[in-house]
Amino acid sequence: MATMTPVPPVRSSARIAGGSFLIANPTAAECFFPEDFTEEHKQIAQTTAEFATNEIMPVSDAIEAKDFAVTRRLIKEAAELGLTSADIPEEYGGLEMDKATSAIIAENISKQGSFSVAFSAHTGIGTLPLVWYGTPAQKQKYLPRLADGTFVGAYALSESTSGSDAVNARCRAVLSDDGQQYILNGEKMWITNAGFADIFTVFAKCEVKEGKDAGKEKLTAFLIEKGTPGFTPGKEEHKLGIRGSSTCPLILTDCRIPVANLLGEVGKGHHIAFNILNVGRYKLGNAAVGGARMALNNGIKYSKERKAFGKSISEFGLIQEKLADMATGIFAGEAVCYRTVGLIDDALRGVDKNDTAEIQKRIEEYAVECSIVKVWASEMLDMVVDQNLQIFAGYGYVEEYPAERAYRDARINRIFEGTNEINRLIITGWLMKSAMSGKLALMPAIKALMDEVMAGPSPRGDESDGPLSAELNLLAQAKKLTLFAAGAATQKYMAKLADEQEVMGAIADMIIEVFAMESTLLRALKISTGKSSSEIPVAMARIYASGAFEKIELAARRIISAVAEGDMLRTQLTILRRLSKHDGTDTISLRRLVARHVIQAGKYAL
Repeated sequence: MATMTPVPPVRSSARIAGGSFLIANPTAAECFFPEDFTEEHKQIAQTTAEFATNEIMPVSDAIEAKDFAVTRRLIKEAAELGLTSADIPEEYGGLEMDKATSAIIAENISKQGSFSVAFSAHTGIGTLPLVWYGTPAQKQKYLPRLADGTFVGAYALSESTSGSDAVNARCRAVLSDDGQQYILNGEKMWITNAGFADIFTVFAKCEVKEGKDAGKEKLTAFLIEKGTPGFTPGKEEHKLGIRGSSTCPLILTDCRIPVANLLGEVGKGHHIAFNILNVGRYKLGNAAVGGARMALNNGIKYSKERKAFGKSISEFGLIQEKLADMATGIFAGEAVCYRTVGLIDDALRGVDKNDTAEIQKRIEEYAVECSIVKVWASEMLDMVVDQNLQIFAGYGYVEEYPAERAYRDARINRIFEGTNEINRLIITGWLMKSAMSGKLALMPAIKALMDEVMAGPSPRGDESDGPLSAELNLLAQAKKLTLFAAGAATQKYMAKLADEQEVMGAIADMIIEVFAMESTLLRALKISTGKSSSEIPVAMARIYASGAFEKIELAARRIISAVAEGDMLRTQLTILRRLSKHDGTDTISLRRLVARHVIQAGKYAL
């Protein structure tokens, strides 16, 4: 495995711009989905899944008991398989693979929540700051040891008073009088791997000495090794979930580190923090999909074994409905996650591997998609583990059964990597800013739509033939509804829209569902043009599209009701009804079809 360098198949020479999905109509062939995995990708997925099943799961109880020696041993063993070094350059002991590979690893390692968190923190936020911002000397010193699992990495950004508002950190770094050391004082909170990590990326405010920000204190990143005097991990937190992961505060008391341990530039720490979070967000999405698959498979197994009223509960309609929704969520999740990582890999193709500034710029272009993945996948996982616990019923509430731990472990994902509330504001804010600056042609699209709706109803065009023609028309309507609602809100609040968080959140909900709906439909279309049977993927795509459109319509109604009143409100609600007019879908029959398929398979399967 260590010699593999998988490259996704080239789909198109044209690069799809970040955030453009609202105003463009990509084809299935232009998007990357699991059906596009190379043989190397499939082998890596299998290797990772087998490692999780055969090595991690048998010692799950020891992990949950905070036996960090076990966790460190497993990280070391994963490193021997190449699983810790996908994002590390070859010259520093890494494998330098594409982003799809690291996403595949994140998904398949996630059978045990606590270990998945420790592993992801090490390979992602614990390693990437050095990959992108380290000096050659820093990379040579630390990256080979992070790649082979000798060192475990951690990332210390959050504080008790500045979680999401990270740039307002209270931790301070002062350059010593002789200019040879930085002296850090402060406290960091909720730091993953803090109890056993060897190298930490720590953020603190530091005075900028020159340039336009001279004299100001700006967020700055530093590398601090375990055992440095004045650098002390606090007590382990007792958490609701992921109890087997290490989560501690870090106390810095006159902690002196050499100036060589400055990471990047003084005052540029926010670039490191935010760029690393974009990668963390899409990887979290993949991990959530892996966790959801594990929960569904447990639910299928239990529902087939559990008898009530003389038959297996898997035969009951309301249980089948849950299993179908869980399977549909996973199918859509795979589509959303891998479409996003495919966009990033396409953007990075041809970029000089040593041009880290350009690499970060290309990834940052898909900040909206990364935030969508994070929000959507974490909430999908919550739905799946909740339904799974309900299937287990009373046993689901008991620790000896798998549903209880999965339910607890899932909850943190809506807080990790920026809360879902913050990410919703990022989604709408980024798109509106791009629209106002002309970077993304949203404003012309909104104006064209307004002209269209003010012209009155137009004859409905003939629907094209195909298994998802009605749903593709529904997607087109969903995009119009989203542009209409966003346009109405922008017209009402103008530059003050950012202050209307409830409206911003509702717009984000519409944007998220449009991306997920389109991704799911395009994946099903890609499968339907292939050699494999498409009945189940098409059914799941139809189920998802129906539910997504209902959410979009409801969010649009909330927005319009907030921004208009009187005759204007009545006019806009009339337009909304016209834009949302569609025929219903028999999702009960479709859910029965999907449920029976996965029950027969005994696991999530297409």
